Amino acid sequence: MVIPSLEVEKLSKRNHYEEITEQVKRLIIDGKLKVGDKLPSTKQMSEQFGVGRSTTREALSALKAMGLIEIRQGGGCRVIRSVPIEMELPELASLRMNRKTVLELLEARESLEVSNAAIAAVKHTDEDLKQLSLIIEEMERASGDEAEGERLDLRFHLTLANATHNSIMVRLFESIMNHIETAIHDIRRVELYSSTAVAERLYREHSAIVEAIAKKDAELAAERMKQHLKHIESIVLKHLGES
Repeated sequence: MVIPSLEVEKLSKRNHYEEITEQVKRLIIDGKLKVGDKLPSTKQMSEQFGVGRSTTREALSALKAMGLIEIRQGGGCRVIRSVPIEMELPELASLRMNRKTVLELLEARESLEVSNAAIAAVKHTDEDLKQLSLIIEEMERASGDEAEGERLDLRFHLTLANATHNSIMVRLFESIMNHIETAIHDIRRVELYSSTAVAERLYREHSAIVEAIAKKDAELAAERMKQHLKHIESIVLKHLGES
């Protein structure tokens, strides 16, 4: 059964994908959208909610992560569950218990990677720039692929660390990232790589960093890396809760 229109309210805030997610989730839980029903097209939903398509896509990605819908390549979205999968993983509870440690790791990562970006802007070789550019191209093609997005993100930051041509900086980066990956792996997978809208924003942020490095502008590379990591930090903090 195709649902031509949803009983929804237009949003009062721009780019508020959480409200879309909550409204559609409520329609599914209340039985107004049943298992097997197709959702309207992204274009139709965007018009109904009064938002841009990227905001709607982000909401759909969140609903997919909850296990409520499936997103078919070129075939729209279909309801597959009437209740959300329990998203409170044991790993997230552990992460909250170690909130202070995670915050310190993120702080250390920002300090190190901002420096890495500045150094790489000055010391990178043509081969380093070629490798970074190739990763950016792969990121664009992999948008929406959770596992591939995660792999390319790590590869990008390690390649950038190697572009400093400073073995100590590389070892420090690897050590910090090993700890971060252990602590926030589930958040990274659910929040960063299952959302097409977030993946597209991450692609733009990585591209901007490479552009600055190509210009050999250390100050700009550092600033763009800082903005990128602040974005990542804001997503992680959303799950850490209050101290």
